[in-house]
Amino acid sequence: STQPFTILLSPSRQILQEGAESSRHQLLIEAFVSAGRVDNITMVMGLHPQYLSSFWKTQYLLLRMDGPLPYHKRHYIAIMAAARHQCSYLVGLHMGEFLQVGGNPAWLQGLHCAPQKLRNLNEINKLLAHRPWLITKEHIEALLKTGENSWSLAELVQALVLLTHYHSLASFVFGCGINPEEDQDGGHGCQPPSPHSDSSPASEDSMGGSGGKDAMEEVEVLMERMKLLQENQLEEEGVTQEEMATRFELEKTESLLVTPSDIADHSLQSNVLCFVEDPEFGYKDFTRRGEQAPPTFRAQ
Repeated sequence: STQPFTILLSPSRQILQEGAESSRHQLLIEAFVSAGRVDNITMVMGLHPQYLSSFWKTQYLLLRMDGPLPYHKRHYIAIMAAARHQCSYLVGLHMGEFLQVGGNPAWLQGLHCAPQKLRNLNEINKLLAHRPWLITKEHIEALLKTGENSWSLAELVQALVLLTHYHSLASFVFGCGINPEEDQDGGHGCQPPSPHSDSSPASEDSMGGSGGKDAMEEVEVLMERMKLLQENQLEEEGVTQEEMATRFELEKTESLLVTPSDIADHSLQSNVLCFVEDPEFGYKDFTRRGEQAPPTFRAQ
């Protein structure tokens, strides 16, 4: 009795899959026609056509449609935001875009070569990236203050949207392990895995040869250490959650997954660090016990 139902269901499922693939194909064509290229972010997001559609429209409105900021300044703000999170992929991508829309190549030597008006965004950029709860109305007032390098309200709104957008996008790039474009330093093409493929995601092609295997081995070593810590916790009495978290952090820091800061700094390309002032400024927990801290704003 179920056989006729199965016969009816299979073609409809195939139609849905073909429709999704057609939608993805159309979006990639539109992206290519608009920007002259299909970047690796678009290729990865293409696995989820509805999400890609919303993202691409947002990107198009922010970077290419009418607005108070000139196109080259929009891309420079994107560079500033991505550099704050040391995302070399986005920095390199928008350096190219910056030049294509007529940006001054001298600005790409570093933030110190940019106009003072853009440099004035540095403080709010680093706060938005790492400790947004520290932003006050005074930060906004300082940028809007009448003067040679003042921002209009419309300009500042667009700038802040760009900053927060690219802070978030940097996390997506890191989370998906997106590679540089073919025309960027160290770049190569990105072939997104098929959602219906049975191949392992940790294959040599997708993980960069032996580097992927090494990374997986490091993860396994770290997981083993975490497991041992948990077993020891069960044997010990009076171990608090805070103390356990501290032990986890110490184990992670000492593992092969975490590169020492001095080595990490040298490995970063100079075209990223040159756009960052006060690179030591980063996230700091603001809810530690026994310390005077700003109140936590809870949306839910």
